[in-house]
Amino acid sequence: MDDTTTMIAGLRFLIVEDHGFQRWAIRHMLEELGAGNVLEAGDGRAALAILRDPHARVDIIISDLDMPGMDGMEFIRHAGAEGIAVSFILASALDRALISSVETMTTAYGIDLLGAIKKPVTANALVAAIRRYSLPRPHIERQPAAPIFTLAEIAQGFANREFESYFQPKVELATGAIKGVEALARWRHPQKGVVSPGAFIKLLEDSGHIDGLTMAMLDMSAICCRTWREGGLDATVSVNLSHKSLADVAFADRVTERVLAQNLDPRHVVLEVTESAATTHLGTALENLSRLRMRGFGLAIDDYGTGYSSMQQLSRIAFTELKIDQSFVRSASTQKSSRVILESSLEMAKRLNILAVAEGVETRPDWDLLVSLGCDLGQGYFVAAPMETGAFFHWLKTWKLSI
Repeated sequence: MDDTTTMIAGLRFLIVEDHGFQRWAIRHMLEELGAGNVLEAGDGRAALAILRDPHARVDIIISDLDMPGMDGMEFIRHAGAEGIAVSFILASALDRALISSVETMTTAYGIDLLGAIKKPVTANALVAAIRRYSLPRPHIERQPAAPIFTLAEIAQGFANREFESYFQPKVELATGAIKGVEALARWRHPQKGVVSPGAFIKLLEDSGHIDGLTMAMLDMSAICCRTWREGGLDATVSVNLSHKSLADVAFADRVTERVLAQNLDPRHVVLEVTESAATTHLGTALENLSRLRMRGFGLAIDDYGTGYSSMQQLSRIAFTELKIDQSFVRSASTQKSSRVILESSLEMAKRLNILAVAEGVETRPDWDLLVSLGCDLGQGYFVAAPMETGAFFHWLKTWKLSI
């Protein structure tokens, strides 16, 4: 058996489809591909009953959308609300634009979506979606329910030096050369393990203590960047800024002092801000960002395309990078609207003479499409997941473009 057949043979499927013949056809395809465990349900309610059975285990659900009783959308909502650990493939004859909306809805409900297939379902389309199951997925790093911490616990974590930087590379799509690295905050909690920022960022922002984390990240990131640059790697390091920090007129001075204290030139640091960050406390935010840019720091607008003011921010601030949100990158090969937004974003970056960075590059097709469209840099699990410092430096020694 080839790798795909072996993988499919080890997976358990649930087909949710009200039409008996179509259920049979999909089941027959799966069994021809090697699947040995396939369950069936006539609508969402019957599917939920199967998933709630403690003895049942389902890896991938192939679900129709338009069904009597509980339709596919309601089923997806319930699956997300109950935190059911399963991946979905949507199969529908509905209009492509409507399917695209449901794809976005599915991920918003916290469901891992492998893809959407236009009916009639074919074996090739089914295999292409199933293959994504074996890839590293961004959702794996997220915790289903983030631990709840108090400010005192977070402060103790700082005192114990439990916070650290994880690093994810940004590579030149045309060559595979490493051009930048994004630093991402992680808390190595003694009981909870590695905790992602969703569990502590908001509390730090709301309590006015986010600067402590930002400065610590700057220190750690600058030290690592200096190390890899001394080793011959010409790559910048990117650090995320909070909108709360930009409200302080002295913030740019503090950032500059921290980076220079680590003997790193500001030109080698890129500061990432979301478009919403630059709209809060507009005057001081613009002053800080302008001062940082004047001192040589790079500026990146993060998650471009997800808000209402992206183009306005590009006209206000001297950005050096435009980071296209992963939601458009991942769906560009299947959704016309995402493809149009991706192409227009790349054209915008080119006309403004700034680097275009695609986030969420997960698959070879993602990579190939971005190369064909002339995108500058890519970042995502297809290249590497975020890594702790030691693993990252080992990765640097072994990385090569093997596609």
